[in-house]
Amino acid sequence: MSSTDFPPLKNDLILRACRGESVERVPIWIMRQAGRYLPEYKAISAQHSFFEVCRTPSLACEVTLQPVRRYDLDAAIIFSDILVIPQALGMQVEMVANEGPCFPQPLKIPDDINTKIDRTRQASIELKYVYEAITLTRRTLDGQCPLIGFSGAPWTLMSYMIEGKASSTMSKAKRWLYSYEKESHDLLNILAKFIIDHLVEQIAAGAQLVQLFESHCACLTPDLFNRFSLPYLCQIAKGVRDELSKRELSFVPFIVFAKDAHYGLQDLSSTGLFDVISLDWTITSACIQSLRNENSKLTLQGNLDPCALYSSKDSLEKSVRTMLQIFGTKRYIANLGHGIYPDISVDNVKWFIDAVHEISKELNDSNTNKS
Repeated sequence: MSSTDFPPLKNDLILRACRGESVERVPIWIMRQAGRYLPEYKAISAQHSFFEVCRTPSLACEVTLQPVRRYDLDAAIIFSDILVIPQALGMQVEMVANEGPCFPQPLKIPDDINTKIDRTRQASIELKYVYEAITLTRRTLDGQCPLIGFSGAPWTLMSYMIEGKASSTMSKAKRWLYSYEKESHDLLNILAKFIIDHLVEQIAAGAQLVQLFESHCACLTPDLFNRFSLPYLCQIAKGVRDELSKRELSFVPFIVFAKDAHYGLQDLSSTGLFDVISLDWTITSACIQSLRNENSKLTLQGNLDPCALYSSKDSLEKSVRTMLQIFGTKRYIANLGHGIYPDISVDNVKWFIDAVHEISKELNDSNTNKS
């Protein structure tokens, strides 16, 4: 579907921030903004399972729009999950209450790659429901703000597929990196190729930005990151651009979020393949300034500690002001340093969003008056 079929965009702040253009206020969206902390989402989840919502375009659209109706957000992100990719490749994934995602039959030995994964499957067929949800949501948004598509990155997906559930050490998955290096690269390559197709299909369906989530970098050494994560992040960024060119589709801003990869941010930024790098809350102001100084065409995103949303209004506003003073108001997208927690107050979320808009506008106006 061509972009001419969609309503004109009314708020392009986030796209301008990605391009390095001036913005009257800093744009903001929140990771996991559509979902479990919202009472309107809880009403839907009481009647429908998690993956049922993901697989039903009308429900995914409704849940995506809920936070945009409630708050003055500058982007929507499609309601889906990173683990739809292992599902699409033939693995069973269940969402278990109070535990999270679970693989009843995870990968245990390298031979499982050939018996539990179907390499012939295509994203365009298996994940058609995601693309239908994106097109429906893009139309229903009526140009209110841009729509973000996303995917999990190869190492993150691989670790889930082997561990079978969340893990603090990822020791089973890391064992593969040390014991089955060739087979690990084979699996990562399968995932990378599928992710490229998945992101391109999302863009073709109407996504105006995409984000790649590499969520499990805390368990990797710098060497393991450079061998088993970074090359595939780069492969995906290149592959998406190449495929968009082949299909004569317009490029969209590409965001990468390598959580806890503080040791790899310079390498990640120096590739020049990513329009935006999202940062977690552990990144120092000195590191942020270094990224700014060495990459003039790079936009940064982040990085408020999600727990700061438990603060009083005054404390939260102080945290937001400090964050804005560190990042500046140009080439910057405000966000949390990871996903929002399910017990956060909806009022505190509003305080956060409004504070970003009001304080960044104040800082912009002050800088204009000085000049």
